[in-house]
Amino acid sequence: METKDIVRLLAAIAHEKRLEAYRHLVQAGPAGLHAGRLAELLDIPPSSLTFHLKELVHAGLLSSHQEGRFVSYSVQYAAMNSILAYLTENCCGGNPCSPVNLEVCSPAQQNLG
Repeated sequence: METKDIVRLLAAIAHEKRLEAYRHLVQAGPAGLHAGRLAELLDIPPSSLTFHLKELVHAGLLSSHQEGRFVSYSVQYAAMNSILAYLTENCCGGNPCSPVNLEVCSPAQQNLG
């Protein structure tokens, strides 16, 4: 991933409520959360949350899917892992500080537990 792509992803998440929403969705795992539940957790009006979630979806950090009357959101783990890989690519002057296992953040690994 190029620097400009990482900047775009980080810009999308660079807001207090978007970052908080994103962290809740990471914790929720691949199943994600319904928008209403996320609004409750963040204590913000659903219309405000929708605005923030659309920014994250547009950036490619989240995906959304309709479940009857509800919309659920989940993390795009490939995008998250790309950010982590970019930020740690040359950690400690190119010397490994500690092993970075990005596979821990993959939906396939989470389904095994």
